[in-house]
Amino acid sequence: MQDPAQATPDNLTLALELADTLERMLEEEFELLKQQKIEDFEATQSSKTDLLRQLTTITGVDSPTAADKLSSQWDGFKNKIMHCRDLHRRNEILIGRKIDALRGALQSLRVQDPASSVEVYDRLGQVSRNRRTRGYSEA
Repeated sequence: MQDPAQATPDNLTLALELADTLERMLEEEFELLKQQKIEDFEATQSSKTDLLRQLTTITGVDSPTAADKLSSQWDGFKNKIMHCRDLHRRNEILIGRKIDALRGALQSLRVQDPASSVEVYDRLGQVSRNRRTRGYSEA
C-alpha cells in the first residue's frame, strides 16, 4: 500500500471512477433495501468490499487522518467519498429501522396481554387458545 502523500495523478482518475461505481452501488443497495430484496442486497456486499479494498490500495488511505495527507488535487475525490459515506449511513439507518420494525412485530406476537388487539394464530390457522377473548358480558 502506498503512502497517501505519494498518491499519483494517474491514480486519481481511477479512484474517481471507482468512487462513482461505489456511489452507484450504494444507491442500488438503498433500492434493494426499500424493496426488501435481502438476498440481492447480500449478494452485492462482496463486490462492495472488493471495491473498497481497491480504493484503499490506490489512494493509500485507510483512515480519516490518512485522507488529510492527500494533496489538494484529490479534493474532488474526497468530496465524492464523503458523499458515499453519507449514502452508506442512510442505508444503515434504513436497515436499522427495518430491524426495529421486525422486532416490534415479533414482540407483538409474543405479548400475552389480554387487552392487546393483536390476534395470534397457531400453525393450523386458528386463533391461539392462549389468548383470552372478552365476551359480550365482559365488555
